[in-house]
Amino acid sequence: MKRPKKIALIIISILLTLYFIASVIVPKKVDAKYNTITLKPPYKVSAKAQELYNSLDFIADMHCDALLWKRNLLKKNDFGSVDIPRMIEANVSLQAFTIVTKAPKKMNFDNNTDETDAITLPYILQRRPINSWFNLTNRALAQCEALHEFENESKETFKIIKSVSDLEQYLANRKKNKNITAGFLGIEGMHALNGKLENVDKLYDAGVRMMSPVHFFDNKLGGSAHGVSKEGLTDFGKQVIKKMQAKNMIVDISHSSPKLLDDIFEISTKPIVSSHTGVQGTCQTVRNLSDKHLKQIAESGGLISVAMFEPATCNNTPASTAKAIKYCIDLVGVDYVALGSDFDGAIEIHTDITGLPIYVEELLKLNISKEDISKVMGGNVKRFMLKNLPR
Repeated sequence: MKRPKKIALIIISILLTLYFIASVIVPKKVDAKYNTITLKPPYKVSAKAQELYNSLDFIADMHCDALLWKRNLLKKNDFGSVDIPRMIEANVSLQAFTIVTKAPKKMNFDNNTDETDAITLPYILQRRPINSWFNLTNRALAQCEALHEFENESKETFKIIKSVSDLEQYLANRKKNKNITAGFLGIEGMHALNGKLENVDKLYDAGVRMMSPVHFFDNKLGGSAHGVSKEGLTDFGKQVIKKMQAKNMIVDISHSSPKLLDDIFEISTKPIVSSHTGVQGTCQTVRNLSDKHLKQIAESGGLISVAMFEPATCNNTPASTAKAIKYCIDLVGVDYVALGSDFDGAIEIHTDITGLPIYVEELLKLNISKEDISKVMGGNVKRFMLKNLPR
């Protein structure tokens, strides 16, 4: 019996060694492979654009998936789009860190089911907590915990915003010290609830302040724009939206089917946002919002946060994002328009976060005023958060 046990121990040791090696090498390579950038840093803009950018008192972005990757956000990385040093370098005041918990294999814009999951293996290789390998709520909680750990280890250079008082205190601190930055937590797809209404409370307690009902497939709340049914809100979905808004959590309609959008606007009592979108007026794709829904977001007092990648803007240049921003301004007014990059969303992005001055340059080319650029680049997000976060 001793020999078989010895062989078994050797095999286990070899497997554990291979797992450890893979967990060190593979996550970084996968991150670098999927999170690419069209225009590489360093970025240069005109003196006029740089001066305006430097004068902005609040710069914000409403969507990034950096927490999906096992990346040290306290270190300036040479891949991907977002980390805390680059946020500070770019003078970014607030970044939404949106949590992805499941994504179908062979993901597409037209027809996905929930039958496969491309995130399980990366989670295992990233050495995430074992209880999060196969449980979507625990996956979300693990990413929340990761951001809290970065906050704790940041030596007070990074703050997670959970309330109006948090934001007010942070704004006061930032007047004294520009070398600090902040983020807030969101969920991309409420399959992260595992079908349980009480998990809204769990995620809220973990710091989550924004959630979208769906991502790339239909779930218990309703139909995705990229799913099979394209249906509207279920009864469970209605319960979740009402519970979220009672807790002053922000409803994000990104990736929702048109019917789901209609149902959300029908029952909503609070402002609605789209954290990362293109607009059909400049780019006709299934993921982009129609004029009807853009107007409904504005009428709710919400935010249209314009994305920065080719499938959302039909071009791989910052100019295409600026064009979509101008379209929204002309359609609904500047007070409802913001940035929603989709940084680190397993796509090729126009620039990394230090390239935000280029968007100022492109907006100036479209004759958008300095005051309106200030609102789009973050002023609208600041006003919205001060009004709509929990108190």
